[in-house]
Amino acid sequence: MVVASILIFLLNLPFGYWRAGLRKFSPMWFVAIHTPVPLAIGLRYAMGLDFRLATLPVFVAVFFGGQWVGGLLRARVKVEG
Repeated sequence: MVVASILIFLLNLPFGYWRAGLRKFSPMWFVAIHTPVPLAIGLRYAMGLDFRLATLPVFVAVFFGGQWVGGLLRARVKVEG
């Protein structure tokens, strides 16, 4: 579960980076948030981690954590660049 969590976090970094540069609630903003969802689910199933209500909060947290950190990276690049 730890490896899957790290991979889901890393998967979401570029999508969070992309999302941070888009107008909030625009169609592409929704795409940036929702595109990695099936990828994360597929990754979990490929690793043999079926859906369990007990693990859902962990995967949701790392999903949005990756999105959030990706957005922070974009803001940092913008400030420094």
